[in-house]
Amino acid sequence: MYRQQQLKELLTDRHILIAGYGREGKSTHALLQTLTSPQLVTVASNDQEIYTCLQQAADARRPYDLIIKSPGIPTFKFEGRCNLNTITSQTDLFLQVYGDQTLAVTGTKGKSTTASLLWHILNHTYGKSRKVILAGNIGIPLFDIADQLEPDTLVVAEFSCHQLENIHRSAHIGIILNLYQEHLDHYHNYLDYQMAKMQLMLRQQPGDHCLYCTDSPDLTQRVDQLRPQLSTTLHPFNLDMARQIGLNQVPSHLQGDHNLSNILATRLAAELCGVSPQEFAQALNTFHGLPHRLELVGTYNGITFYNDSISTIPQATIAAVEALKDVDTLILGGFDRGIDYSSLQQYLISPTPAGANIHNIVFVGEAGRRIYNGIKHQSPNTLQNMNAVLLSDNYTQIVDWCFTHTRPGKICLLSPAAASYDSFKNFEERGHTFINLVRSHS
Repeated sequence: MYRQQQLKELLTDRHILIAGYGREGKSTHALLQTLTSPQLVTVASNDQEIYTCLQQAADARRPYDLIIKSPGIPTFKFEGRCNLNTITSQTDLFLQVYGDQTLAVTGTKGKSTTASLLWHILNHTYGKSRKVILAGNIGIPLFDIADQLEPDTLVVAEFSCHQLENIHRSAHIGIILNLYQEHLDHYHNYLDYQMAKMQLMLRQQPGDHCLYCTDSPDLTQRVDQLRPQLSTTLHPFNLDMARQIGLNQVPSHLQGDHNLSNILATRLAAELCGVSPQEFAQALNTFHGLPHRLELVGTYNGITFYNDSISTIPQATIAAVEALKDVDTLILGGFDRGIDYSSLQQYLISPTPAGANIHNIVFVGEAGRRIYNGIKHQSPNTLQNMNAVLLSDNYTQIVDWCFTHTRPGKICLLSPAAASYDSFKNFEERGHTFINLVRSHS
C-alpha cells in the first residue's frame, strides 16, 4: 500500500474506538485489522454501545486515544462523554496521508453530480496514463481505495458536512458549491453546519486551491469572514462567468443554470490539473448525469415524468422547476427536519414564468403539510387558483393522481424539497418507487 507507513503511524499503539458500524465503520475496521493490534480496537455499532464504551473507558481511567466517528453520528452525542479533540474520522485520517493528491467537492447541493463529472473529465483525459478514482460520500469509503493508490493517482472525493467537520488536513484542490439550510437535526444551529463545510477551505495549506461560488450569499459571507484565517488560494466563480466564457454553448446533457455553474467549477478544477478547454468539452459531452437528479423517467400518456428525489431543500426544487421550464405537476414534501421553506412558499405564491406553469401540487408528509399551511396562510388564493391540490403520503395514489391531472405535453416533477426518512430508507428508494409506479401505470 502506497504510504502505508504514514497511515500506520497515525494508528499504531493507539487505543481506538470505532463509533458506528455502517459501510464506513466496517471499512475502517477492515483497514485497522491490517495496520494495528486488534486488542487496541473496540467497535460500537449504535448510540448505546458508544455510550457504554465511553463510560467504561472513563471508569477505567483509560480514555480512547482516537474515536473514529462514522458520518451518520452527530458530534453533539459525544459532548460531556469524552475529550472531543480525540474524535477523528476516516476522512480526516485519509486526508492527512493522501490530501495532496485529492480533489474534494462539497456543498449543500450538487456535490454528487459535480464530483462525478470531475472524475469523468479527469478519467477521460488521463485514464490511460494514470489512475483517477472516485470515492467518499458518493458511496465508496476512502479506506476501500487505499490499496489502489499510487504516487500519481488522482482521487476525486465527494464530502458531506459530517465527513469534513473533524479534519486536520484538507484536499489539495477543493470546491464548495453552495451553503443552504440542511442537516439541522445533526447540528446545534445553521452556523455549526456551515462551519463543518468550511473546514474544506480552512484546513487547506499554502499552495492549495479552493473554488467557491459567489452566487451563494451564505457561502460568500462565510468566506469573507474567514478570509484572514485562510492559507489557500481562492478561486471565486459564478453563473455569469460561465456564460461569459461561453460554457452555455458547449454541448452538455446537464440541464439548468445550477448545473452550468457546477460545470464551470469542474472546468476550473480540471484546468488546475492540466486539462485543456478542448479536452474538457469533449469529455463533458459524454457525461449523462446521475440517477435521481433531474432524471428523465420517460413520457407516458403524453406526460413527461422527471425524478429529482435527491432534492431535499427548497433551493434545489426551485432550480429544478427553473431548469425544466414546463412543470405542470409538482410533488413536494416528506420528512420534516425544520428547515425554512419561506423561499419556496414565496416562489409558489409569486412565481417566475417557469413557476407560473405549475397548475397541480401534491403535498407529502409533515414537510408537505407545513409548506401547504404556509402557502395557505400567506396567500389562500394561490391554492384556490390551482387546477388541483392533493395531500397524501401514499405514492401509489399520488402517481395515479398525477396521471389524471397533469396535462398531456407537460411535465410531472418529483422534487420534494424534503428528506425521505418518514416513508423510505433514503432518497434513492423514494426515487425508485416513483419510477416503478410511473412505468407500471396502466
